[in-house]
Amino acid sequence: MATLGMSAADREAVEAFRRDVIEPSMTSLVILDFWAEWCGPCKALTPVLEKVAAAYADRGVILRKINVDEQKLIASQFRIQSIPTVYAVFQGQPVADLTQARSESQLAGMLDQILRQLPVQGAAGKLHEDIAPLIATGEEVLEAGDVERALSIFGQLHDMAPDDVDVVSGLVRANVKAGNLDEAEAILNELSPEKAKQATIGRARAALALAKEAAPVDDLGPLRAKVAANPDDLEARFELAGGLMASGDRDGAADNLLEIIARDRDWNGDAARQRLFKLLEVAGHEDGWARDQRRRLSAIWFT
Repeated sequence: MATLGMSAADREAVEAFRRDVIEPSMTSLVILDFWAEWCGPCKALTPVLEKVAAAYADRGVILRKINVDEQKLIASQFRIQSIPTVYAVFQGQPVADLTQARSESQLAGMLDQILRQLPVQGAAGKLHEDIAPLIATGEEVLEAGDVERALSIFGQLHDMAPDDVDVVSGLVRANVKAGNLDEAEAILNELSPEKAKQATIGRARAALALAKEAAPVDDLGPLRAKVAANPDDLEARFELAGGLMASGDRDGAADNLLEIIARDRDWNGDAARQRLFKLLEVAGHEDGWARDQRRRLSAIWFT
């Protein structure tokens, strides 16, 4: 926006716009609200914009307001014909018209769609980048079976970043392995509906569900003997798989679940396959072991 030939007041308005809107929009998504004191609908919309902007602040969303009576030059540059008019601005350019979003849910839905398409970096994203190596360490420690150390790592990370879904997932799964099922469930129940839908949280929920389904068995010997004596005793094999799962033997659990599927894929309402899916979800979709088990399941299923 050229300032040559402008009045001092207009130049000041342009500089303020650059400072307050254009520069922040280089990395953040700016909700730009055009309004006026005499505009009733504008005043009704203000608390909605403020509440949603505050909720999305950690995702890089900020709210800026332009009074069209006081900043006529800025309003004219955006060709404002009526108010309220609300735009989403990124890297100096309007990327969406948010004017029709008059409720919190409507505005949040539009922001979610925009944020999925743009490289907006919020405070939460920056913090996640900073702690990503520590999250990886926690995962390695948990995978190695050092549950107490994993609990310590994820507990400290949770104090730093309580809304980071990877941290929450790690802390839940560490609590599950430690047998703290109530604590794990309480952590999950504190999540917002949006975060609860994310895949890494699904992984944690699957771990908790499996722990509740598959209670530890003090002595697996009798179950092993029972299955060895009658390989078609699928109930005993299913119980054995649960015991193996509870003891941390995912290979043995997967072997028995796959054997059930091979012998009777519809047994007990597809219980074996459903439990196997939970086991694979706990491992993670990118896990090499989980990929191997999926290949084994495909070989059985499509034979």
